[in-house]
Amino acid sequence: MTVAGSRFVLPLLVHMIQVPTRDTRHVTETTESRPANTSRELEFQQRFTSALAGDPEESSTSRQVYEAMWSKVPPARSKAPKLIAWIPEMAERLGIDIAADPDAAAAVFTGTSTPAGTLPYAMRYGGHQFGNWAGQLGDGRAISLGELDDPDGRHWTLQLKGAGPTPYSRRGDGYAVLRSSIREYLCAEAIHHLGIPTTRSLTLCLTGERIERDIFYDGRVEQEPGAIVCRVAESFVRFGSFEIHAAHRELDQLKQLADYVVREHYPHLYDGAITTDTYQRWFAQVLQRTAHLVADWQRVGFVHAVMNTDNMSILGQTIDYGPYGWLEEYAPSWTPNFVDQQGRRYSYGNQPKIALWNLYRLANAILPLFNDETGPLVEVLDTFDTLFSERWQEIQRQKTGLAADKPQAQDQALLDQLWELLEQSAPDYTVFFRTLSELDRTSATTVMAETLTTTAFYQPVDEDTRAALQQWLQTWTQRLASVDGNQIDQLMRTTNPKYVLRNHIAIEAIDAAEQGDFSVLHRVAELIRTPYEHKPGFEAYASLRPDWARTRPGCTMLTCSS
Repeated sequence: MTVAGSRFVLPLLVHMIQVPTRDTRHVTETTESRPANTSRELEFQQRFTSALAGDPEESSTSRQVYEAMWSKVPPARSKAPKLIAWIPEMAERLGIDIAADPDAAAAVFTGTSTPAGTLPYAMRYGGHQFGNWAGQLGDGRAISLGELDDPDGRHWTLQLKGAGPTPYSRRGDGYAVLRSSIREYLCAEAIHHLGIPTTRSLTLCLTGERIERDIFYDGRVEQEPGAIVCRVAESFVRFGSFEIHAAHRELDQLKQLADYVVREHYPHLYDGAITTDTYQRWFAQVLQRTAHLVADWQRVGFVHAVMNTDNMSILGQTIDYGPYGWLEEYAPSWTPNFVDQQGRRYSYGNQPKIALWNLYRLANAILPLFNDETGPLVEVLDTFDTLFSERWQEIQRQKTGLAADKPQAQDQALLDQLWELLEQSAPDYTVFFRTLSELDRTSATTVMAETLTTTAFYQPVDEDTRAALQQWLQTWTQRLASVDGNQIDQLMRTTNPKYVLRNHIAIEAIDAAEQGDFSVLHRVAELIRTPYEHKPGFEAYASLRPDWARTRPGCTMLTCSS
């Protein structure tokens, strides 16, 4: 893969100048059978708020908060809460019988009613946005209810996105609209079923309110239906959670948070004492998870598009679905983020470099835990390129079937030729690799090239490109001729998805839902559960982007308000 030229200088640590990857694609979620609770019967735990310093002021008024990691804040009561979708396997894992009382579920998961043990709170954090320190950020429209345990002993925080103002709302109103809520609800599940670490969705509810939104910040304000996603994660702690304490020299809180994260979320590193060595091993695992996460984004063509440090999970998971998109025409410089069109900082090709840039910011934040000794952190940071490159190399071999055989000397040249060809000809990333996975490799290269050019390209292919493609296919098929064909097929078809949540697919669900028709939403939710399998009747979702979506707002161009 060709990566866009360097536009960034990696930040050095301030005092210098101022595990093997688990393949989750075939893992099936299972939960032990246990009595389910209705939403009214839930009893939340409060590990995060009990262990960490809170804001003494109880008010939703926008303000600066100091020496605290969270603020108590009640969700706004919804006018007419209505449950319109939920994820059954996530509900089962949490022991919640949502179907038993949908009205109660709507009340709980909009924050309109509060079960036992609920202590609603918003998290405080800061962050670098588009490369600049933005100061205090925090949960401006997200309110956590507390934690629930699953049968495996994992603790899940349930968070309501769009539940009203908090001390961190700044100029925002704290609410969310149906359009952006559907995008988050679906995309978290799409990423999960693609086998990539992510926060999860639990419920999607209407609030009965109308919310004003200016999608492209151009003065065209519209009234939209309000909605709330209940999203779920083992932790919503971000890189920016550490940055805010470092920025204010709140060193006691910095250590308190780091120790909590190690004990709760990296318990294999905790043996009763936390030392500098513990912190180094912890940072190394955060870095490795982040490197592998971004490599898997690249695998499926996912562009997060707003990789600010406040949107980077300390668990190495995809978090905060804003102006995301899936690569359609192969162009490493593409970003769906409308406000990033000039700099293209968060483009597809830049995601690995941005991940490392953000890890430097995290390293700066936790430097006091190392008594301001930069050596241990630099030692870890220096491993990023190798970790990412090794993972990306293996992914390339999986996408092309080469991983079904031992590496050979000509493989790298073959891969380099492919990426060069893709960048010159710009086929649809998903359709190209999935079609490549399904080719009859015993047929003539002219036939295979014709299949690809008529299926995966948006523009007619010129003769030079066609000839180069045929030459590459000939070399590729010869390279794999002696390898078990079934093994190649299985490998490629479980690496290259047939279906991804293209923005125009989400738009179709949004358009219908805004008219009161949720059937398209449910159909898309069903589709994304099995992205690697052919589904009869869903062929249109595996095709090129339709012409109407090329210029439709919300398809190729989005903002954080989309």
